[in-house]
Amino acid sequence: MTEQAAAEPQAGFAALLRSATAREHQEAEQSAFMGNLLGGRLGVDAYAELGGQLWFVYRALEDAGLALAADPVVGPFVDPALHRAPELERDLLHLRGRHWRDGLVPLPATEAYAARLREVAESWPNGFLAHHYTRYLGDLSGGQIIRGIAEKTWGFERKGDGVRFYVFEAVDNPAAFKRGYRARLDAAGEAIGEIEQRRIADESRHAFRLNTGLFHDLGGLHPLSA
Repeated sequence: MTEQAAAEPQAGFAALLRSATAREHQEAEQSAFMGNLLGGRLGVDAYAELGGQLWFVYRALEDAGLALAADPVVGPFVDPALHRAPELERDLLHLRGRHWRDGLVPLPATEAYAARLREVAESWPNGFLAHHYTRYLGDLSGGQIIRGIAEKTWGFERKGDGVRFYVFEAVDNPAAFKRGYRARLDAAGEAIGEIEQRRIADESRHAFRLNTGLFHDLGGLHPLSA
């Protein structure tokens, strides 16, 4: 799930990213798979498969982030408090059992998503911000809606095993964290200039499309029963 934050002043790099991705954001949210999942029309196995596919994505995202920790533009955004792969592993252990990795393979859209993350991190570090932004601010925002629905639908303990992906224990105040994140984006935007900002905005749109592609593949794997 990607960011749907409260309205913010239409100025600066953070606002550019938000406005540039509005359509792609809506398309991702309205995917058939997510609609069926959050509407309670799919079983917990579909939810577990979503977590498994995201595990591949976040491993690529977080490995790339660690490699870019010293980068002058990207480095200020790399924060272990955000890391989701360890929490996904806890969820998958709960959902799939101790052999949760057995039979877990990336779908084609997942492979494409992870490959793009690695490509951008290696060849264009600034572009990595597009993926960092779309994933983590989304998890801190709309992802909390998913957590609540998952707890209610499948009876997970509140903020417990099964939904730990959406629980940021190391982020004391998510609202303040998001404000600080957007301030860092604005500062980065001033440093890189308008042309590079627009390139990153284009990559953010691509990141949303990759996410939507993942939902499409999951929808094929878990179609709604007739």
